[in-house]
Amino acid sequence: MCYISNKITIGSLLLGGDSPVRLQSMTNSDTLDTRGSVAQTIRIIEAGGEMVRLTTQGVKEAKNLNNIKKEIRKAGFNTPLIADVHFDPKVAEVAAAIVDKVRINPGNYVDKRASFSVVELTDREYSEELERIHVRLSPLISVCRDNGTAVRIGVNHGSLSDRIMTRYGNTPQGMAESAMEFIRIFNDENYHNLVLSMKSSNSLIMIEATRRLIEMMQKEDFAYPLHLGVTEAGEGEDGRIRSALGIGALLIDGIGDTIRVSLSEPPEDEIPVARQIVADARNYRENMSDQKPEIYSAGNKTVLRLRTISESEDELAVKAAVESSPVLLSGKANDLAIENEGSVSDKRVKSITDGILQAARIKISRNDYISCPTCGRTRFNLLEAVAKVKSATSHLKGLKIAIMGCIVNGPGEMADADYGYIGAGSGKVHLYRGKDAVYRNIDEAAAVGKLLGMIEEDRRGLV
Repeated sequence: MCYISNKITIGSLLLGGDSPVRLQSMTNSDTLDTRGSVAQTIRIIEAGGEMVRLTTQGVKEAKNLNNIKKEIRKAGFNTPLIADVHFDPKVAEVAAAIVDKVRINPGNYVDKRASFSVVELTDREYSEELERIHVRLSPLISVCRDNGTAVRIGVNHGSLSDRIMTRYGNTPQGMAESAMEFIRIFNDENYHNLVLSMKSSNSLIMIEATRRLIEMMQKEDFAYPLHLGVTEAGEGEDGRIRSALGIGALLIDGIGDTIRVSLSEPPEDEIPVARQIVADARNYRENMSDQKPEIYSAGNKTVLRLRTISESEDELAVKAAVESSPVLLSGKANDLAIENEGSVSDKRVKSITDGILQAARIKISRNDYISCPTCGRTRFNLLEAVAKVKSATSHLKGLKIAIMGCIVNGPGEMADADYGYIGAGSGKVHLYRGKDAVYRNIDEAAAVGKLLGMIEEDRRGLV
């Protein structure tokens, strides 16, 4: 698939067209904490971040972006700042007069948060809903036009509206349709300073949704820059593999203008991983894309052999995921053999191999842990929660367990998970079985035990 985006300006940064792929991250500080947010933003910039996104929960946080921006500029940095807005159009309008870009989510910007209810609308009623969205978007478009502010239309697989899901399903097609509705409204208003993103915790869904969006845009002569990311990718080895597989596959095809690697780790740690994904994808395009992959048969398996030289486990995880993505995701092979000449142990090479096959949905050998990178909305220690849940459930296999920092994307992003562990406030947790909340506002100290109890009930067939 060939896709060349138009070039736009975000602050002083050129994005799209023949510009380099831009790296970004997101703070996890409280946006009302000016000093902490500034310090974290600078750490991201010094790590190589070219854009920084900040949680913007309400009008107070939106207004405080002005103080944060002043301090960042006073420190000598012109890095574009992005406001991350959910639910409240007024918040986006306030932020748009301050920052360089505003991210809005079509699934909850005007539509209500999904309740996974059926919302049957006639074609006329559906059109009336789109007109209502158009009216509600108009003030934001005016503010952005007056201030030269860009907008990211950021669709998440886990937070499509009930209206979209009823008509198109909780699917890549639904994601693309959700984005196109907003694109058409902005186009009708002759506003084109847009970036698009299709995110999912499932690398394959993220890839398919992005490709579908491109096809739909091309049919209507749109060519907006694309932001790539696998949301709630997790941490450690699995987080790196899941991100590298999804982002890398698209970059290899020349798709993507800016990326964010969403890890449940300090935000500045995301930048080196993002940089390596871009470099490995570029190397593949320039040096390996014309080479025939090494594929051999072993019994009923078609095996891709990767020969690598890596001294670092993290480096090997990213490199192998990027380089194997074109073959594994196209179905040309259904197994993987990594032969690494570096110092990474055979045990870790085996773990990385299994992780790539799991992320590609070829072979399930462990649990899938979906965890967000945290943000200013998180009110408990997510990294500790991830470690506790993983430790308590590591003896199990094949489960999808979501550990989420807050309720913004939590219930949606973990909607296809078997179980969800979601921060509900300071020291409090909601526990979900699929889409259903089983326990609400329980003490964090008891939450892991309750989660294990739910799993055991299900294994014994008591539910």
